[in-house]
Amino acid sequence: MNHTPIYITRDDNAKLRLLLATALYSNTNMALRNLRDELDRAVIIDPAAIPAGVVAMESHVTFEDLNSGEIEEYTITFPERANIEENRISILAPIGTALIGCREGEIVKWTTPGGIRRLKIRAVTTAPRLPKPVVVGSMQLASSSIS
Repeated sequence: MNHTPIYITRDDNAKLRLLLATALYSNTNMALRNLRDELDRAVIIDPAAIPAGVVAMESHVTFEDLNSGEIEEYTITFPERANIEENRISILAPIGTALIGCREGEIVKWTTPGGIRRLKIRAVTTAPRLPKPVVVGSMQLASSSIS
């Protein structure tokens, strides 16, 4: 288990906890438990205080797989917005859970069925948050914007 602190905004924490509560009620799988573990170790901060270079929800992340040298780019998003053709991956995907809250320049260890991958976060771009609601199951969550 990784004990390095990660940073999650108060808004993302609330939405992700609701997603977990809803999903854990109907399904207990490893992705949900991993996300819960990450949130449990997170330092919860105000959205306006999130440091530059920290992976948050809707962040665009460029990282290098240190085992293969391959460079990949994804946007970390909620499950209903995920679309691999647009390089938008779900927070519930193992790589999404591994990257959330980590910082640019950090090396993240990610366990896969094929072994441990080491990913170096090269760049993080956080999109401005829109006051657009997020729907989790049948529940609608209000979003707040960050200036």
